[in-house]
Amino acid sequence: MAEKVTVSVIKADVGSVCGHTRPHPSMMEKCDEILKDGMKQGILEDYYVTRVGDDINLFMTHYKGENNKDVHELAWNAFYEAAQLARKMHLYGAGQDLLADSFSGNIKGAGPGSAEMSFEERKSEPVMFFMADKTEPSAYSLPLTRIFLDPFTTTGLVIDARAKKGFDFEIHDVMDHKKVIMSAPEESWSILSLLGDTSRYAIKRIYSRAGLGTAAVLSTDKLNLTAGKYIGKDDPVCVVRAQSGMPSVGEYLQPFMNTMLVAGWMRGSHYGAFFPCSPEYSDPTYFDGPPRICCLGFQLCNGKLVGLEP
Repeated sequence: MAEKVTVSVIKADVGSVCGHTRPHPSMMEKCDEILKDGMKQGILEDYYVTRVGDDINLFMTHYKGENNKDVHELAWNAFYEAAQLARKMHLYGAGQDLLADSFSGNIKGAGPGSAEMSFEERKSEPVMFFMADKTEPSAYSLPLTRIFLDPFTTTGLVIDARAKKGFDFEIHDVMDHKKVIMSAPEESWSILSLLGDTSRYAIKRIYSRAGLGTAAVLSTDKLNLTAGKYIGKDDPVCVVRAQSGMPSVGEYLQPFMNTMLVAGWMRGSHYGAFFPCSPEYSDPTYFDGPPRICCLGFQLCNGKLVGLEP
């Protein structure tokens, strides 16, 4: 059996220039420096540092499995050092997502959001990273149900023999910390009945029923529930695998051509249109928004992230 690679995305807002716009370049450079050192130590196989709005996103690959202490500590240290720079520059919201004083073995419950999946690499493994700003985990519920339940969005549900077997949805009750796994297409209506309550239910994972493993994983961490008070929006991340038994890249992107209203925007107290854009244009400005959604795609090759680098 081939060794499973783990893809981890950990994100945090630890400071921004002039309100909720973007991290200072030196903060991004500090994160890059720390993750590069993690590669030298053998903790990571590869990494990529990016952002959406004021959130720093760390894409990491490794062979240490999910919830690994060394990987999580590396991410924590990157955010902590970036927050220290933000404090020195008196940036807005310096360290706001770091709810703990120090790392205690796992990033969960400490403030940063995380999404991780482990799987055996296919012959060709396209991976897509979605990043959202100024919204909450349930913002992904409508597009993901369109992608994995609707054959008018994903033609593969009809003509791809493996995708046709369907997918299992792991849905979390973010209030009572419960979860349920439901199968599509058989329980499609029941899945929609839960996810329609966007304040309470959110998708955590989607699994292939054709034996291909995890198809999608999301962060479902809610900052206000973790901290006991309003800190900021949860700004969720989502990682998906594409093609060959999974939805295609184009099928993952298709739902975003339609306007969707999501919770968040100014002070997390409004509903606004989900705005697809590139990281370069993801600065929340008008009314601290609108809620942004960015996506970056890579090929995974023996644990390495292959992009368009020369």
